[in-house]
Amino acid sequence: MCTLRYVMILAVSFVGTSFACEYPPLVAVPSGEDATMEELLAAQAQIREYMTAMEGYLVCVNEETKATGDNAPEEYGQIMAGRHNSAVIEMEAVAEIFNEQVQAFREANPETGGMGMGMGTRN
Repeated sequence: MCTLRYVMILAVSFVGTSFACEYPPLVAVPSGEDATMEELLAAQAQIREYMTAMEGYLVCVNEETKATGDNAPEEYGQIMAGRHNSAVIEMEAVAEIFNEQVQAFREANPETGGMGMGMGTRN
C-alpha cells in the first residue's frame, strides 16, 4: 500500500506538469440534412482551427513526455501515451463525423453538391 501511494504521488507530481497542455474544446458539427452551405463552411473553418489546436496539444504532450526523461514512473508514460492516443482518436472521429454530415448535405441538396468541403483524416 505504501509503495502504491508513493508511485501515485510521484506520478501526480509528473502529471501536474502536463496541465500546461491545453486541450481544445470540441466543435459542434451541424446536421448535414438541415444545415445550409454557409453553416457547413463555418463548421469546416472551426474544425480546421480545432485540428490545428489539437496538433499543438499533441506537440505539447510529446514535449512534456520527453522532458520528464527516464526518471518518470512508467505510469506517467502510460498516462501521457493515453492522452496522446485519445486526442488522435478524437480528431479522427471529428473529421469522420463532419465528412458524414457533408455527405448528408450533398444527398439532401444535390444542386449544390457541397464541393470543396470535407476533412482529411490522420493515417
